[in-house]
Amino acid sequence: MDAKDGASDLTSSTKKKSRRPKYSQFTQQELPACKPILTPAWVILIFVAIGIVFLPIGFASLFASEHVVEIVNHYDRDCVPPNYVDNKLAYIQSSKTNKTCIRRVTIPKQMKSPVYIYYQLDHFYQNHRRYVKSRSDGQLRSKSNEKKTDTCAPERYTANGAIVPCGLVAWSLFNDTYKFSVNNKQLGVSKKDITWKSDPKKKFGSDVYPKNFQSGGLIGGAKLNSSIPLSEQEDLMVWMRTSTLPTFRKLYGKIEADLEADDIVTVTIENNYNTYIFGGNKKLVLSTASWIGGKNCLLGIAYLTVGGLCLFLAISFLLLYLFKPRPLGDTSYLSWNRSAPGGHIY
Repeated sequence: MDAKDGASDLTSSTKKKSRRPKYSQFTQQELPACKPILTPAWVILIFVAIGIVFLPIGFASLFASEHVVEIVNHYDRDCVPPNYVDNKLAYIQSSKTNKTCIRRVTIPKQMKSPVYIYYQLDHFYQNHRRYVKSRSDGQLRSKSNEKKTDTCAPERYTANGAIVPCGLVAWSLFNDTYKFSVNNKQLGVSKKDITWKSDPKKKFGSDVYPKNFQSGGLIGGAKLNSSIPLSEQEDLMVWMRTSTLPTFRKLYGKIEADLEADDIVTVTIENNYNTYIFGGNKKLVLSTASWIGGKNCLLGIAYLTVGGLCLFLAISFLLLYLFKPRPLGDTSYLSWNRSAPGGHIY
């Protein structure tokens, strides 16, 4: 009797200690699922479908990109006076040198409005970890967070209090300016709607005003109007959206007028921004836009490459299927059956 009781106790303890999960379709991977069998016909049809879809998109993208008129003017070196060619840093840092530079740009083809104005910087690493972190998004959003400058080193405070906006990103704000004229007629530059719609609504507060900005011993870039809230500082909002690459373009404004072919646009540049200290380049870009944005041949080439490759594979598989077919699911082609009698040996 005691032996039986001991055996039953052992059995019950074994059952209690079992880690076996309860049976369910989920744990046993038996849930209903779609398990399509990719037959040669299906594979060929899928490749053909991808090719038929991608090729027209690629041609349309290239066609749209070819109709975008883009002018790039590299001006930072040509705007340095001859006597400062060997000492560009002294030229840009001196307050006594004339920074005004006149450039003339010939319009190759008609540019319909709006004509977008960009500035392009090369070798400027806005994605550097310490640079990206040197800002306070909370301070930008609300006046109540004015003193939240913990992440803004080294541009946090002055003798008069907290800097608004603080941090290196705002401190290095681009400050070259451009004025345009055609046949001695001034062209207006619109700053309206050059930012993302979410920026003035969610990221920059209407009750936050610049304070103690660029008032320290070392001036970085542009100054801000202390009577205008950050939600209306278009240039600042564009600049604060940092780039992931060392070569980038940012929208400066728009010309709301058509530019005709062979027009000569006179550009008056105030060459203030110091890119000479780190070997950077500055370029002025005038561009129209299409349904895919600015000039971008890479997108069309990518679609054409993928579409062409899919059609090539579809034709190759079709020829292989027609001239060297094999039964679907033939187990003799498996590696462990190739050496068996009746198996296929390659």
